[in-house]
Amino acid sequence: MPAKGKHRRTTSGPITRGVLAAGTGGAVLALPLLGATGAHAAEQAAPAAKPAAAAAQSAPAASVAKKASTPKTYSVVSGDYLSKIAADQKVKGGWQKLYQDNRDVVGDNPSLIFPGMKLTLGAKAAGQAAPTEAAPSKTEQAPENEPAPKASAPAQSTAADTSESASEGDSSGWTAPVAAANVTTQYRASGASWSSGYHTGSDFQAASGTSVRAIGAGTVVSAGWSGSYGNEIVIQHSDGMYSQYAHLSSLGVSAGQTVTGGEQIGLSGSTGNSTGPHLHFEVRTGPSYGSDVDPIAYLRSHGVSI
Repeated sequence: MPAKGKHRRTTSGPITRGVLAAGTGGAVLALPLLGATGAHAAEQAAPAAKPAAAAAQSAPAASVAKKASTPKTYSVVSGDYLSKIAADQKVKGGWQKLYQDNRDVVGDNPSLIFPGMKLTLGAKAAGQAAPTEAAPSKTEQAPENEPAPKASAPAQSTAADTSESASEGDSSGWTAPVAAANVTTQYRASGASWSSGYHTGSDFQAASGTSVRAIGAGTVVSAGWSGSYGNEIVIQHSDGMYSQYAHLSSLGVSAGQTVTGGEQIGLSGSTGNSTGPHLHFEVRTGPSYGSDVDPIAYLRSHGVSI
C-alpha cells in the first residue's frame, strides 16, 4: 500500500520523447532546406538577367558609333573659299581633300564656290562611290615582278619641271613665279575692271592649285587675306623691291619667314575679285598698292627669260 500524501508523477515514455525530438528536429531542418531552395532559385535567375544587361549596355554604344559615322555638312557663306573652310573646320588633307570629296558639288573649278553650297566634311559627298575594301587585296595579290605601267610618269613630269625651271631662271636664284610662264594680261593694260584704270601687274595662266614660287630670295612681309586681291603674299627682296602674288587658293608661308628663289610659297586660285583661276603678280617699290613697276622687265633684269 502506498504511503499517504505522496503522488506518483506521470512520466512520458521513450516513444513520446522520440516523436517530440523528431518533430523538433524536423522543424529545425525545414528552415535551412527552404533557404537553400531560395538561394538556388536566385542563382538560376542571375544568368538570365546578364544578357538583358549586356543588351542594354550595347544599345548606347551602337548609338554613339552611328552618330560618329554620320558625315558633317557645311553650308558655304559669302567670303568662303576651300582653303579657308578646310582650315577652319580642321579637315584632314586640307582643301585638296575637301575638293576631292565634294567635286560633284563644286565642279571642275575648285575656286568657284557659291553661298548655299552644301559641302561634306571628312567623307565623300552623296552620289560618289565609296571605295570598297576588296580593292587593296587585288594589289596585294599581284605578282611582285609585274611592271607598274604608270611608275615612270612622275619621273618624266619631274624632269620636265626641272627643265622648265632651268629655262625660266638663272644661277643667281631668280625665277618666274610659275612654271611654263605664260602672261595672259599685260602690265598697264587699260580697263574699267581695275580701280586705278589700268592693270597694276601681270596675270599668269595658272590652273587652280598650281604651285606658286618666290621669284627670288627674301623675307615674307605679309601673307593673308587682302580684299579684292583675295589671298596674297608680299615678299621683300635683298635689293629693296617687293613682289606680290594674289588670288591664291592656299598660303604656304607666313609673315617674317625667309624664302629662297624658286621655293613654293602657295597655290594659285581665284579668291578675291577674280574672274577665274590665275596668278596676279606685281613688283613694287614698296609693300603696298600703288607703287607698282613693270614686273616682266624686273624679272628679265635678273636674267629670267619670259
